[in-house]
Order: sequence, then structure tokens, then C-alpha cells
Amino acid sequence: MILIPAIDIKGGRCVRLTQGVMDSETVFSEDPVAMAKQWESQGAERLHLVDLDGAVSGTTVHYDLIERIIKAVQIPVQVGGGIRDLERVERYLSAGAAAVILGTAALQNESLVKEATRKFPRRIIAGIDSKKGQVAVRGWTEVHPEEVATLAMRMEEAGAAALILTDIEKDGMLAGPNIGLFREIGMQVEIPIIASGGITTLSQIQKLAEIPGVEGAIIGKALYTGALSLPKALAALRGES
Repeated sequence: MILIPAIDIKGGRCVRLTQGVMDSETVFSEDPVAMAKQWESQGAERLHLVDLDGAVSGTTVHYDLIERIIKAVQIPVQVGGGIRDLERVERYLSAGAAAVILGTAALQNESLVKEATRKFPRRIIAGIDSKKGQVAVRGWTEVHPEEVATLAMRMEEAGAAALILTDIEKDGMLAGPNIGLFREIGMQVEIPIIASGGITTLSQIQKLAEIPGVEGAIIGKALYTGALSLPKALAALRGES
């Protein structure tokens, strides 16, 4: 399983939110480019970038900054937030992103997902954010009645290369991930699952690694607060002491 540090960008700074609430931010760095280089230097094999302002507004806000981050590191970068049309998908991929994450579009514009996966196979990830089992969109500001499992299966059929599943109520709480959610969805889809939300300890990472279908974990607040050491977590996954 791969561990993926998260860099969430709001107002040009690297922040972490609590349960996705936009005004609950804690600023961890004024320089997201330097933060990306730091995670790369600590052994990260991939980065997860989110334009939080873009996710809420529905349009790309921090493209220039994200492009600088992509070009500043050698490891693959996956990008999400405010990507609602094929032009933005193409723009990020042309800038060097390894993959683009479609979140709100996954629910509201399935034809875009199908078109994007056809044009860019293996480079489109569906981001599904869960709140009490239902799907949240637009930067987690709206909740729709469709169940997470239903959308996950639809995205697999649409050609998504992987699913990022986030339990909003766990995100930023340092209280552990929703193991049940990942196990449930892992039983219903065959594409890889990237787990997100509340991952705090080595034992939690090891439990996630045991779930069939879970091939990655996005780590945010635990890394920024020092609750979890990226080098130690990577060593543990490799079976090193």
C-alpha cells in the first residue's frame, strides 16, 4: 500500500480543515511548494493536491501554484478541486499531473467522467466523499441522497482508474479511519481504493493495508501535527523495524 501526503490549498497556503468545514482551517505552511518538496524528501512516492477554494467555487483557483508544485517534485501528483470540465482535466494533465480527481463531477456529470476516462485512460480518479453514508459535493458543502456504494459502482462502470473514499466526519479529527466504509466498498468494486479521513497511527495504516482493494491511504493532519512520521510509517509498511 502506498502512503500519500495531502496538500490542501486555501488562500495560497497549505491548510488542514476539520470535518471539511472551510472556516475551520489550520495553516501549516505559507509555502505549499516547499511542503511538497519536504514530503518528497521524506520518501513520499506520490502527492495528493486539492484546490479547496476551487472545490467550493466550482472553478480552478490555484492552477498556477499547483503547476509550480508539480514541476518542483519528481514524484507523481494527483490533483483535485474545482475540476468540472474536460478543459480543466486536460490543462492539469498537460501541466504534468499524473492523475486528475473528479469529485462533484463524478456525481453530477457522469458523461464527463466517461469522456475523460476514454480520452485519458488510467489517469482519472473518482473522488467520493461520504457523510453518514451519503455523497457530499462542492467542497463538502452539499449532501446528496445517493449512497456512496451506488456511486462507487457507477464510477467503476464509467471507467475510473481508482476511487478516493473520504469519510468527512473522520477527516481532520485524528480519531481513526472508517474501516467499515472501506471494507464495504472494497467488496463491491474491483478498481483500487485510496482511503482518506482520520488516519493517524501505524496500526490503523496496517489495518487498512489488510482490506482487499485498498491500495493507498491519504494522510493529512497526522503528518502535519507530528502524530505520524512519514519515514517511520513507510518503513513499517516495508516490514522494517
